[in-house]
Amino acid sequence: MSTANSRPVYSTDTGRLCPGCGQPVAQCACSKSPPRPAGDGVVRVSRDSKGRGGKVVTVVKGLPLDDAALQTLGKKLKSGCGTGGTVKDGVIEIQGDHVPKLLALLAQAGWKAKQAGG
Repeated sequence: MSTANSRPVYSTDTGRLCPGCGQPVAQCACSKSPPRPAGDGVVRVSRDSKGRGGKVVTVVKGLPLDDAALQTLGKKLKSGCGTGGTVKDGVIEIQGDHVPKLLALLAQAGWKAKQAGG
């Protein structure tokens, strides 16, 4: 057995270790999501129905926020529209066609938003 390719997976001092960097899982830097590109500072709001069985969702893209802040803003936008939705991959999806309402809510929150698409 070669010792050059082996390393511990668990330590009694720190618990589980990351397989990528060898640090304790709580302090691992390699598993955290990479930073999103900053973009041009404009939030784009559009309608989308592709891959959803004909159901329409309103998509909010271009927000330079981390995951926690994006979840908070997504919750605020969903409650402002009175509907459900999700936040995934740096994009907020709101169920239904709420483009004008979301543009107004984002403007109130201080974001420069515009409608994208048709």
